[in-house]
Amino acid sequence: MADATATAAAVPRGQMPAPALPGAAPPQAPGELQLRDIHLPGAPGGWPPAPGWWLLGALVLAAAGGLALSGFRRWRRQRRRRRILAELNRLGAQQSGPGLVAGVAALLKRVALSRHRGIEVAALTGEAWLGFLDQTGGDGRFRDGPGRVLADGPYAPAADGLDEPALLALAREWLRRNT
Repeated sequence: MADATATAAAVPRGQMPAPALPGAAPPQAPGELQLRDIHLPGAPGGWPPAPGWWLLGALVLAAAGGLALSGFRRWRRQRRRRRILAELNRLGAQQSGPGLVAGVAALLKRVALSRHRGIEVAALTGEAWLGFLDQTGGDGRFRDGPGRVLADGPYAPAADGLDEPALLALAREWLRRNT
């Protein structure tokens, strides 16, 4: 009952208070604003991501692509090296004497042509060819060591002073450095 008198006291004399509707806001005093409580915004959506995430994703993809490309190139280089060394081993097992010298010389020339494109390798013969082999990984053992037979050995009827295991080891080392 006290509520009814309090409400009635706020209404000027001679007027009836307006009936209250269910769920309606309580009556307002004159000059009072009706404010609602603070509402927090909803959580941001997950899509589309912010530009920083796009940039990070692009960098991760570029790095993964670079690593994959580098790995693929390395795999191809190793596969090529294995094939060349297998051919050298096959030459060592199947050939001897002048045939072995001719096979090793041809193999070294093919690898030199594919590896050193800018240099005129195809025209090199004799001492110039041995000098090139020494400069590119022979350490002087082509001119003054077992590789000396490559200068004229492929054309000689018999390979004089041929040390087959030393020649194959020297060729193998040169091929490893140049493939």
